[in-house]
Amino acid sequence: MHYEGYIDVTGGKVWFQKFEQETENTPVIILHGGPGSSSYSLQGLKDLSEDRPVILYDQLGCGKSDWPTDTSLWKVERFVEELAQIRKALSLEEVYILGHSWGTTLAAAYCLTQPAGVKSVIFSSPCLSAPLWASDQDQNRKKLPPEIQDILKRCEETGATDSKEYEEATAEFNKRFVCRLDPYPELLKQGSHYRNPEVYNIMWGPSEFYVTGNLKDFDCTSRLKEITIPTLFTCGRFDEATPESTNYFSSLIPKSQFHVFENSAHMPYLEESEAYLRVIGDFLKQADNK
Repeated sequence: MHYEGYIDVTGGKVWFQKFEQETENTPVIILHGGPGSSSYSLQGLKDLSEDRPVILYDQLGCGKSDWPTDTSLWKVERFVEELAQIRKALSLEEVYILGHSWGTTLAAAYCLTQPAGVKSVIFSSPCLSAPLWASDQDQNRKKLPPEIQDILKRCEETGATDSKEYEEATAEFNKRFVCRLDPYPELLKQGSHYRNPEVYNIMWGPSEFYVTGNLKDFDCTSRLKEITIPTLFTCGRFDEATPESTNYFSSLIPKSQFHVFENSAHMPYLEESEAYLRVIGDFLKQADNK
């Protein structure tokens, strides 16, 4: 069964989908990446609904949700509030959370408010420290051809990060560390018009590896030990969310597991979709039995 609709949240309405069969198992809510990228490329995760309800939603400011122009809405605290409002509207008294990329930033910030009824959390390709992310990307940039590195550096120094040249050089980074599939997945091409670059720029910056937005100092590593529910960390072997940093985050949480998808960068849910569904599904079934 599949249905969709809109929920009133602070600043506008968000669009959600719910997929479910006849099952009593705890629902999982999916927090997409970005910020401002929409749930479009994550729709394959609806296959998890064989075992439990799956809720996908587009955060305010992207996808099929409202795109308000009030820039004061684009801060992590409001997205945390939004998630609480969605849970309330959908009566998700007990829930599992799966966050991907920026969705893990949101998941961690939400879990650290100690909400009732969150039974497990999955950090998929996590960004739980923007400074650590930025330093990891500095290392990744050094793996690019020297001429690409030069273009990126020059454009950033001259403020030309909206140029065609910077965009093309960024695409070279993305091919190595974001999605290694060739040809590039149709889902990502189609999903691009659901993205809101303004939200991304305000909160993150002009690219994955040049962090200038209001999240640039976000770092919850010192508080991760407060998360005491079953936790899974995953990433790709070639992920911009590096295996080293992901494993480090995992080491800070008492009940956590860690898994690397060996043939993926930042999008194992597309790059190794069957393996991804299996690993996530198995973890959620374990949580059902806790």
